[in-house]
Amino acid sequence: MSCSCGVSVDGKTAGCNNNGGCATGGCNKLNVFDWLSNMDVPVQEKFNVVEVRFKNGRKDFYRNTKSFDLVTGEAIVVDVQGGHHLGHVSMQGELVRLQMKKRGVEDGREIRQIYRKATIADLDKFEEVRKRESPALYRTRNIILEQKLAMKLTDIEFQADNTKATFYYSANERVDFRELIKILASEFKIRVDMRQISLRQEASRLGGIGSCGRELCCSTWLTDFKSVSTSAARYQNLSLNPSKLSGQCGRLKCCLNYELETYMDALEDIPNVKHLKIKHGEAKLQKTDIFRKMMWFSFEGENVWHPISVARVKEIVDLNKNGETPETLTVDQIEVTIADNVINKDLKRMDEKFKKKDASSKSKKRRPNKNRNRNSNQNQQGNQQIKANPSDSTKGPSAESQKRGNRNKKKRFRPKKSTKGNE
Repeated sequence: MSCSCGVSVDGKTAGCNNNGGCATGGCNKLNVFDWLSNMDVPVQEKFNVVEVRFKNGRKDFYRNTKSFDLVTGEAIVVDVQGGHHLGHVSMQGELVRLQMKKRGVEDGREIRQIYRKATIADLDKFEEVRKRESPALYRTRNIILEQKLAMKLTDIEFQADNTKATFYYSANERVDFRELIKILASEFKIRVDMRQISLRQEASRLGGIGSCGRELCCSTWLTDFKSVSTSAARYQNLSLNPSKLSGQCGRLKCCLNYELETYMDALEDIPNVKHLKIKHGEAKLQKTDIFRKMMWFSFEGENVWHPISVARVKEIVDLNKNGETPETLTVDQIEVTIADNVINKDLKRMDEKFKKKDASSKSKKRRPNKNRNRNSNQNQQGNQQIKANPSDSTKGPSAESQKRGNRNKKKRFRPKKSTKGNE
């Protein structure tokens, strides 16, 4: 869709190059996508009502009685009360029929008509008229301060024929602005129309960026403002902090209603309980995870939160209604009966097994080695002889030790007896 602002002198809508919503008309304010634009519809069956957008997203329906070949985004001159105005085509075709049904506008009622396509002279005059809006806005605010009126002027929209101006304001109470109208009519030499709007409509006309980082829903696509209550925040477990729950309009954010039905459906299975009674004491509800079906409880004087499933909470609630109190939040009764016989038998069997292993290992360590004892005895006797005759130790081995060594050699290297002589 072409941009509604930044129209050049030759009639081409080149856009304002602002990449988003702008203060001069709104590139992205309540724009629509014509998903039926590629369908060929017979000319005689084409719906002849067109949706036209004016300043800051204000829209109205006009009948194309002269069968103009219009393009979405094209500037046209339409009939208004007491004159004519210039707007841009925002939607046409069968989508307009659906939009009229949505807004409750009947096709049979009197719908104003389209005069013509906007010419270069119309566009030039309209640009000159729009240049009067900013100075008139500042001057009117000063007049309101002088008159001490409890109202806030939001925007001014001049008609394309420069015969009428609409002043949009917001106020908490009813305002007597009869004297103000006289002053404005004499100041600007124009017919004055005072129109009160709500704070949400004021934010939609001004636009801006929300806390989510995107453009405001009311200035881009949201047209129906439903009432938002603090119960929507309670159902979604949100902190009741006015600074976080309020939008730029000062009211509760419209997006609190977007997921409310989903939370309401999920809350049907969660019991409405604040305390649970057990033998340890009374547990107080601290937090509820709606989608995971978990509830956190804590005891007085403790900082530990105990997570419990919703099914278990329902069981404890039923027990408390019957006058019963479970042992803990997770178990009804602690089973103290233990199979002592089986456990004792297993312990005795394990003890006997390990005792046998210890005894066998000890016996292996204590078993003497005969050869080792014999050699140790011989060494001890030799040492005693050396100590008795220290002078002979230097001369070499004694005669007795030599005889003993020869005797051992004979025993070790005894030749085998041959059996040939016996044969």
